Amino acid sequence: MNAIHAILRQAPVIPVLVIDDPADARPIAEALVDGGLPVLEVTLRTAAALEAIREMTAVPGAIVGAGSVVREAQVEAAAAAGSRFLVSPGLTEGVASAARARQIPWLPGVVSASDIMQGLALGLDCFKFFPAVPAGGLPLLTSLCAPFQGVRFCPTGGISEETAAAWLRHPAVLAVGGSWLVPPGRPDVAAIREAARRAARLRKG
Repeated sequence: MNAIHAILRQAPVIPVLVIDDPADARPIAEALVDGGLPVLEVTLRTAAALEAIREMTAVPGAIVGAGSVVREAQVEAAAAAGSRFLVSPGLTEGVASAARARQIPWLPGVVSASDIMQGLALGLDCFKFFPAVPAGGLPLLTSLCAPFQGVRFCPTGGISEETAAAWLRHPAVLAVGGSWLVPPGRPDVAAIREAARRAARLRKG
């Protein structure tokens, strides 16, 4: 089993986090890990993201990665901040090369057969299916899986607490990305912990 497979198998849902204030990072991570979701994706969409990653890596049990990685320089910055994996909305040879040089697991985004073929040519076999719902949902993913036996996915984008279980029943899905766990605004730690507990009960099969 390769490294990104092993990370995605740690929990059925990977929280996709947009952190505006680094002070919120550790309480959010503690609540999610305590609720049973140890794998955390901090998107590089805010000025606070790298500091949030540094804060979250100090939480026992947390496996923290950087999301929205679109440039090679971000690979270096995320790795320096302590990221244990990377997630991208798409797939480029430049980011692939930078991730490989850093020996950091990478989950690139795909949405077509051509994307998957490019990833396979780079030696990859696990992808972020993004944007999952707007692109065509489960019917599209099922169609894409037919010619690509053995490829695995983490669908992200438009998936909710109510629909996550249906995605997880798909044999090619290792986990789903979920932004519903931590709504925008000041974090409600108790609510986040309870949302994580519900999500952690969503299992494959």
